[in-house]
Amino acid sequence: MSERITNPPRSAIVVGAGIVGLSAAWFLQERGVDVHVVDRGGVAAGASWGNAGWVAPGLAIPLNEPSVVRYGLKSLVNPSAPLHVPATFDPKLWSFLLRFAANSRWSTWTRAVRANLPLNEECIEAYGVLTANGVDAPVIDAPITAAFRTPQQAETLLRELRRMADAGQPVDHAALEGARLAEQVPLASAALQAGVRIDGQRYVDPGGFVHALGKEVMARGATVYAFEATGLREEKGKITVSSSYGTSVSADAVVLATGAWLPRLASRLGVRVPVQAGRGYSFTVPVDRPVPGPIYLPDVRVACTPYQGALRVAGTMEFRDPDAPGVPARVEAIIDSARPLLDGVRWDERTDVWVGGRPVTPDGRPLVGATARQGVYVAGGHGMWGLTHGPVTGRLLAEQITTGKQPAALHEFDPLR
Repeated sequence: MSERITNPPRSAIVVGAGIVGLSAAWFLQERGVDVHVVDRGGVAAGASWGNAGWVAPGLAIPLNEPSVVRYGLKSLVNPSAPLHVPATFDPKLWSFLLRFAANSRWSTWTRAVRANLPLNEECIEAYGVLTANGVDAPVIDAPITAAFRTPQQAETLLRELRRMADAGQPVDHAALEGARLAEQVPLASAALQAGVRIDGQRYVDPGGFVHALGKEVMARGATVYAFEATGLREEKGKITVSSSYGTSVSADAVVLATGAWLPRLASRLGVRVPVQAGRGYSFTVPVDRPVPGPIYLPDVRVACTPYQGALRVAGTMEFRDPDAPGVPARVEAIIDSARPLLDGVRWDERTDVWVGGRPVTPDGRPLVGATARQGVYVAGGHGMWGLTHGPVTGRLLAEQITTGKQPAALHEFDPLR
């Protein structure tokens, strides 16, 4: 697909200083583009800081499974459920949920799996490009172990992995029980009797990695402007990004990578696919035993990751406005659900309690590419897998911006679909 540009841009503004935006900035710089970054909160101020830190192509499973709709309906009467839909009158939210429900069928899910294949195949390699070229942050190779109360519960994930393989995404894994499970998850309580080890995955300190990436982008000449972008206008052959207070910066091209806030500007640019904040919560807790790798508790939708000598615990999917205050009961619900499953965790000593919005689309596919306005692009809507797919997304989008041709890997993510 060709775009309406005749010359590669010499300058670009990236709006959003999370993993997706900064990756786009870095790869644009690699292609000789002068880049500046705009973010209202600074580097890694949103979902890029507080997530579980998984670089996990083997678990980048689209959210829009048919079972999710049934589960979501039950959550309406259970405010402590891992998937929470507030029972409030919000026309935009309910419009999104209706579209999500319409897309929660196996044919649409399979399409999303196949669309993600190129991102999954190249995401770890894209991290390697960054760390080999100045981004000073470790990417740790470790399996992710999913742990269950019973082998029957484990079979649910095993079926999902078989369905992924049938759609073209084979995932190396092994079933675990007894001593093999205890070896992979030393914190497992007696309640956990079965597991599935997902091999070939990675994890990072997400805030540390994104700050290191931002530092390298700035070392290459970028300035990070701290203001909220509220407007776009063409001015003297340039595109100007401005704030409501009159602050502005101009360039030849603009990338909107604002996560859960993407619709605030993208909806004016012909992007009709809605993006809803699926808010997650996380916190850090001390542990009594070393944790060799990430732990996934699928039954309660909780992800745990070794983090600065402790354990980062992340969970819940709460469909709510991204700027709404956090709900302490959601943190308590995570603890109540995970406490019986893990021993040696000092839950009452938690720190770094955080809430942030993950950008969810109704069809399980992100929005990456050109908008209806020449020179303006979007990159977002990755749901829970923004950290996994951020660098490879930035690399592919930088190729599109500088060549004027849409890479085949981005065809299914066209923002104007």
